[in-house]
Amino acid sequence: MRKLIGPFTPDAGLLFARITGAALLLWVHGLPKLLHWQEELAHIDDPLGMGRGLTLACALFAEIVCPLLVAAGLLTRLATLPVLFLLLVSMLLVHPEWSIAEGQFGWLLLIVFGAIGLSGAGRYSLDAKLRPGR
Repeated sequence: MRKLIGPFTPDAGLLFARITGAALLLWVHGLPKLLHWQEELAHIDDPLGMGRGLTLACALFAEIVCPLLVAAGLLTRLATLPVLFLLLVSMLLVHPEWSIAEGQFGWLLLIVFGAIGLSGAGRYSLDAKLRPGR
């Protein structure tokens, strides 16, 4: 079997998935929620009954802090869990009436962050730098 070297490696693919998935989540969901906190607070759904403020704070954690960790490759597998949980709650509890076509962005984010969670960050990450023996 031939060993892959250069830019065409699974590690480069994981780096690409981490950065692009995190950027999309931040740009489309996280930053708009942060910049428009009051408006979001007025109409955010509270499917778990935690209160709108806590629900929005948890959403911001999953859509801002966690994508930044994933993009950097720091605590990557752990950082995908809140994102995956938020996406599943959104798709299954908040928007159960959506068709696959209507919810395709959410499902694609689930696929991207699920793959990263299963695979880990790869060689081009802070996780790999901090654990060189693995």
